[in-house]
Amino acid sequence: MQLSDFDFELPDALIATRPAEPRSSARLLVSEADKITDGVVTDLVDWLRPGDRLVLNDTKVIPARLMGYRVRSGPEGETQAKMEVTLLEPRAGGAWAALVKPLKKIREGEEIIFAAGLKGTLTSKSEGQGVISFDLEGEDFDAALDAAGNMPLPPYIAAKRAADDKDKTDYQTVWAKHSGAVAAPTASLHFDEALLHRLSQKGVGFTHVTLHVGAGTFLPVKVDNVKEHKMHAEWGRVTPQAADEIAATKASGGRVIPVGTTALRLIESAAREGAIAPWEGKTDIFIYPGFQFHVADALMTNFHLPKSTLMMLVSALVGQDRIREVYTHAVAEEYRFFSYGDASLLIP
Repeated sequence: MQLSDFDFELPDALIATRPAEPRSSARLLVSEADKITDGVVTDLVDWLRPGDRLVLNDTKVIPARLMGYRVRSGPEGETQAKMEVTLLEPRAGGAWAALVKPLKKIREGEEIIFAAGLKGTLTSKSEGQGVISFDLEGEDFDAALDAAGNMPLPPYIAAKRAADDKDKTDYQTVWAKHSGAVAAPTASLHFDEALLHRLSQKGVGFTHVTLHVGAGTFLPVKVDNVKEHKMHAEWGRVTPQAADEIAATKASGGRVIPVGTTALRLIESAAREGAIAPWEGKTDIFIYPGFQFHVADALMTNFHLPKSTLMMLVSALVGQDRIREVYTHAVAEEYRFFSYGDASLLIP
C-alpha cells in the first residue's frame, strides 16, 4: 500500500479560506452504496433516522498562536527579536510544548514577552520544538491567552491569509467545552443550534466525547510504504455515560455516526477489544484500508488533503475505489475543501 494510492489532483481554488454562512448552509455530499447525492448540511435531517446517534467531539480550540519578542541585553545595549510561538500540548506545572520560530534566536532561560501581560520562559529546546513556562496559570493564563493569541489556522489557510477575530468564533464548534485542542474537529463546524434542534426532534441522539486535536494532524506522511507511518498521539476520553449511550444505540439497531475523523478515531480506540468501553489516555491509532471497525457505522467528515492519513481513514471506511469516485465527483462539482470547506456523509 503506497502513499501514491491516496493522491489526487486538487485545484487550489477549491481550498476554502472562510466557512459557509450560516454554518449549516455548507454543501453536503452523501455517498451511500453506489450512489452519490449532492445537497446541503441541513439535509442531514432527511438522511438520519430516529434512533441514530451522532458522536460529537467537545474539545475546545485554544488561541494557540502567539506573537511576541525576546529582549537580550549586551555590550551594545538591548536587542529584540520577534518570536512566533504555537502551543502544542500542555506539560506538567503549567508549561507548554511549543513550536518556536525562529528557535535559533532564543536561548534556554530567556524570556518572551507577549501581549496582555503574558510572559513565557524557554526552559528547554530540541528537535525544532521548545518548552515554555508561563508566568500566569489557571484562569489568569486562559484570559491572557484569549486576549493575546490567535486561532491556529491550518497551514493551507494561514498561507493565504492571517487569522482574525472572526476565526475565534468560526474555528470553534457550538458545543466546545474542554480546552486543549490546537486544531478544530472541522466536520463539527457545520452544526448550529437550529440544526441540532431539528435533529433532536427527529429522534437522533447525541453523545459527547473529547479528543484534543494536536498540530500533528497537519504533518505530512513522509514514507512511501503507508504501513511504516507513525501517528502522533492525542489525548482523549470516552466517559462511562458516553460508552453506555453508544452501546445502547448499537444494541437497539441504531447507527453510530461520528462527526469527524477525531471522534471516529477515539471511539474506535475505545473499542479495540470489540465493544465500546469507557476509555481515557493517549491514542495514536492509525486507520488505513484493512482496518476492522467495531463502532462506526458511517462518518460525517470534510474533504481531506491528498496523501494524508485522513484520506487513508475514509478509504478504510468505504473502500479506496469508492473514495476515488467520491473525490472525483467532489472536484468536478467544485465542493470546497479542507477545514473551512464542505462536508460529506459516508455510508458504507
